[in-house]
Amino acid sequence: MKSEMQGMIPGWRTGFRLQWEPVQNCHVLLYPEGMIQLNESAAAVLQLVDGRRQVDDIIETLAARFPNTPGLDEDVLAFIEVAHAQHWIKFN
Repeated sequence: MKSEMQGMIPGWRTGFRLQWEPVQNCHVLLYPEGMIQLNESAAAVLQLVDGRRQVDDIIETLAARFPNTPGLDEDVLAFIEVAHAQHWIKFN
């Protein structure tokens, strides 16, 4: 599945940051109004959002980390679309 998004570079919107939260025992997305607890899959994707890496590169990195995962590229693209729609990330 090819998407126009694959050549784009996601970066964090102002005020958002990802961090490990020991009390929650998970990665969280912090923003001025609150915090979002992330599952392992969401955290794996968002850890690769750095404002320099293209979506294609994020998919390739995750595919190497989790080989033989069916539908990984579609899942990553869908999640990045959600993260963008929720205004967590922007495209540079």
